[in-house]
Amino acid sequence: MTVGDSRAAGVVPGKPKTEQRWDPERYRRNAAFVPALGAGVVVLLAPRSGERILDLGCGDGALTAILARQASVVGVDQSAEQVAAAVARGLDARVVDGAHLPFAAEFDAVFSNAALHWMRAPDAVIDGVWRALKPGGRFVAECGGAGNVAQVLAALLAALARRGIDGQPSMPWFFPTAEDYRARLEKRGFTVRSIALIARPTVLPGALGDWLDTFAETFLALVPPAERPTLKADVEDRARPYLFHDGSWNVDYVRLRFAAVKSGDAKRGCEAA
Repeated sequence: MTVGDSRAAGVVPGKPKTEQRWDPERYRRNAAFVPALGAGVVVLLAPRSGERILDLGCGDGALTAILARQASVVGVDQSAEQVAAAVARGLDARVVDGAHLPFAAEFDAVFSNAALHWMRAPDAVIDGVWRALKPGGRFVAECGGAGNVAQVLAALLAALARRGIDGQPSMPWFFPTAEDYRARLEKRGFTVRSIALIARPTVLPGALGDWLDTFAETFLALVPPAERPTLKADVEDRARPYLFHDGSWNVDYVRLRFAAVKSGDAKRGCEAA
């Protein structure tokens, strides 16, 4: 797979040998742009007073806290460390696997930002969201979509291949097309009010190697710790012609944003783009 080839980006992968770990402090240092760029999804959700909302993949609770200004919010995340950081903000946050949501007809809306692409059983996630919603409830989310970080992924796989390592089985992400995810939602019974891929080149606060430390642990774990600095440098060298501009790293983010409704009135809160 050469740099620029994103054919593998939409594949639902198996479980990598090493799971991604989430360090809240590292995340705030290297990825504060993620919740900051999620503001548009909050607008699309349009939370209102008296609603009960589930924040699926809440992370450290940065956006959960914003939602909680308007509504009663429960945050769930698979990372105990991130949930602890959210609880420290005074939020109702719980350690829950997104593919095994335990809720039944409890929420007016399910919100998710930058999390669904980490959940490798998308149909199970959608089923759980359906069950968690009240009739007429809405599912509003943004996640990585087809083509997301394609240049970074290609550089990673090429750098690993140079070392005789097939990195594809360690792919932790599911980056669907709009057509794919619409079909999954509609198969479960959702009415899709809007869904689109959004190209969003994103300036990093530091080096691409820091981004790899934060988001690409399943790949870095394929080499011994002592070799990881060299691997990251190799990835940076391969990606530099495509992603380093004007003194900064600009990662090729592509986001999938959608609004869907379980049943009933599909209009309120799902019309903003």
